[in-house]
Amino acid sequence: MISGIGALQFKPSIGGDDTATSLLQGGATPSVGGNIGTSFTEALSQAASKTVNTLQNAEQVSLQALKGDADTRQVVDAVMSAQQALQTAVAIRDKVVSAYLEVSRMGI
Repeated sequence: MISGIGALQFKPSIGGDDTATSLLQGGATPSVGGNIGTSFTEALSQAASKTVNTLQNAEQVSLQALKGDADTRQVVDAVMSAQQALQTAVAIRDKVVSAYLEVSRMGI
């Protein structure tokens, strides 16, 4: 397990809720006396869970709109939020893969 790496800390954007930062807030700082590796794992797990929940919410709102129970604005908001959450998750995945490839190229 990797130790000695500082925890990720994201600050919300000025003027509102930013999906990119809200995905990782709440689990990105280690608990006192806690294991940093565990905190990082928890942060990624929470980010993945929030992304899945956002995608499921968009799907539910879309289905409600097909039944006539939701208006177009709600559908657009839900779908745009889901799109932003998915793009954030893909960007995080790409950075993790890039970091892994860079570490694997290092000479020992």
